[in-house]
Amino acid sequence: MKPSLKPLLIFLITVLMSLNGYGQFKATSKWKALVALGFNYPTTDGFVDGTFAQSINFPTVNIGIQHMFKRSYGVKLDYGFNRFKNDSESPEFKVNYSRINAQFVFDATETLGFLPPRMRTILHAGPGFSFVTPLGNLGDNKQSYLNLLGGLELHYAINEKVSIYTDIAYIYGLTSLDDYDPVLDGLGAFNGSVFNITLGLAISLSGCQYCD
Repeated sequence: MKPSLKPLLIFLITVLMSLNGYGQFKATSKWKALVALGFNYPTTDGFVDGTFAQSINFPTVNIGIQHMFKRSYGVKLDYGFNRFKNDSESPEFKVNYSRINAQFVFDATETLGFLPPRMRTILHAGPGFSFVTPLGNLGDNKQSYLNLLGGLELHYAINEKVSIYTDIAYIYGLTSLDDYDPVLDGLGAFNGSVFNITLGLAISLSGCQYCD
């Protein structure tokens, strides 16, 4: 090979490899499992006067499965568990808050158009059901009610199968303190909304493939 052609060949190979890598990380898996861990903040309006939780509570655990119909949209079903406890200036209580939600998923990456190939931006929202169980001798103060969840995920692809992501979500409780039936003493009872921040893994279950 002539020496003058070597730099051109090296350049072409580099470009082709870059384009191939870009295409791989733009691909979307049809099926994904999502697991995340983080912390939560329950809104103060969910408690009766005189009781309120800490500003930061641990743990928050989210587990879900996602299916993409097309490259930009799909659905997911997920379960979330939160525990929160009283602030130091509130009467003592500890609460388990669980929820299950069916959500619509929209991949806004191509709409935004400026993110690096390995990064994706995901919006998700949908209805669900919340279960509140105070611990200790407050077990009679259980509550359950409908909710609406909305969130934003930022994904970074480690490889074709696994991404790390952070999720910022707000679970709005379709309820109020007036919904207590029967009227409770309020200690440990929670009829409200929860703000979550989690960090987790998204794992491909179907291989890396385009959904179109």
